[in-house]
Amino acid sequence: QVRLSESGGGLVQAGGSLRLSCAASGRTFSGYSMGWFRQAPGKEREFVAAIPWSGNFIDYADSIKGRFAISRDGAKPTVYLQMNSLKPEDTAVYYCGGDLLYRRVRNIECTSWGQGTQVTVSS
Repeated sequence: QVRLSESGGGLVQAGGSLRLSCAASGRTFSGYSMGWFRQAPGKEREFVAAIPWSGNFIDYADSIKGRFAISRDGAKPTVYLQMNSLKPEDTAVYYCGGDLLYRRVRNIECTSWGQGTQVTVSS
């Protein structure tokens, strides 16, 4: 199973930017579709963005479209989430997840999950 580890979270003022990274290790990363998700206190985990292994399309949640961008590094088993124009409502623990099936990523049913990284946006 692929092991995932997020980094890059922190405290930022509204309007600021952060870049999250998700590094994969363990079994081969080849073929994995990847996604970013977030969970705010008292709320369920929600989909943020996803990219298939091919990288030929990307899905975004409406709430972050135009502000966040997911990308993957072809040379390294790493996925990024660039977050711009952050809002207080973006405050949450952000998780990366992966699976060999893209539909499982899109449905928040990943077989591999990271431990999460806290993002706090102050007003």
